[in-house]
Amino acid sequence: MPGLIDCHVHVIHSEVNIRFMEAMPLTLLTARAATRLRAMLDRGFTTVRDTGGCDWGIKTGVEQGHLVGPRLFIAGQSIGPTGGHSDGRRRTDVDSGCACCNGLQFKSAIADGSDEVRKAAREQMRQGADHVKIMMSGGVASPYDPLDSLQFSEGEVRAAVEEAHAFGRYVCAHAYSAEAITRAARLGVRTIEHGNLIDDAAAKLMAEKGMFLVANLVTYYAMKERAAKFGMTAESLEKNDIVLEGGLRSLEICKRHGVPVAYGSDLLGELHWDQSREFTLRREVVAPIEIIRSATTIAAQILRLEGKVGTLAPGAFADLLVVDGDPLQDLALLEDQGKHLSVIMKAIMKAGKFHKRRLN
Repeated sequence: MPGLIDCHVHVIHSEVNIRFMEAMPLTLLTARAATRLRAMLDRGFTTVRDTGGCDWGIKTGVEQGHLVGPRLFIAGQSIGPTGGHSDGRRRTDVDSGCACCNGLQFKSAIADGSDEVRKAAREQMRQGADHVKIMMSGGVASPYDPLDSLQFSEGEVRAAVEEAHAFGRYVCAHAYSAEAITRAARLGVRTIEHGNLIDDAAAKLMAEKGMFLVANLVTYYAMKERAAKFGMTAESLEKNDIVLEGGLRSLEICKRHGVPVAYGSDLLGELHWDQSREFTLRREVVAPIEIIRSATTIAAQILRLEGKVGTLAPGAFADLLVVDGDPLQDLALLEDQGKHLSVIMKAIMKAGKFHKRRLN
């Protein structure tokens, strides 16, 4: 089968409580990212889309063979307003502190007003971003913004969309509520990240606009089960319960209205080991073949690489897996950290390169 594609990862988010990244230099974050990248490839993910934090240096390190990992598509820093999901400062902070000694500075940027958003988007693309990530609603891991808060004005969103389009890129938006998703759809955003609290009207509009949803249910289950022991706050866990309840329902709504749903994981810190669990969580409401397509053909559409990734066809990259069984009959074969994958091959330029080969 084709190599798998995860459309929502955070390569440098090596702490469940992201505030702990304040005390980490970029060198340590990079070392931890190397471990995460190799583990993703071991699980059969030959391509991943980072939605905030990973920079051109890590991406180039993989391309040049200094780091072992999947092919990377990056957003650079995610962009949000003061007090929003991208604002990791404590209430007692008066400035952003020293960038070289604070890992939070590498994950996100704060911009207020259309001109600042425009400049921030241009800067991420100057730094090699493949897509521009903006925050349009509150989030779970950020302590001070309510989930239903609307972030960025319409003018600010339009500025990001205009700049991304002008550069041949697109905007992906962090959004949970139906109201935030509807605003994003009206203003030209291409993909919605999360979308747990979507309703029928918002999904209908997404379908009309040709948008994609990138769902990542596994992160909410993993956070409920284990995030507290890694330092996630009670406030964040309360918000997590709200979006967890809406996860499977969001897939049903999108299926009903024909919104393509891609595979995402969005796992922080030591929760990243659950990346492949998304396959079995979705099967309550989605057929196995559709779940596999979410991590192959639909994901390839989001990356604008149809016919190159997510498929086995002449002219495609030589990304392939050999599975010890039929995942259409047993999706759990894609779990267990790649235990059931006899072969993992990732394309390097024009020739396939074996990452794992266990066939005799």
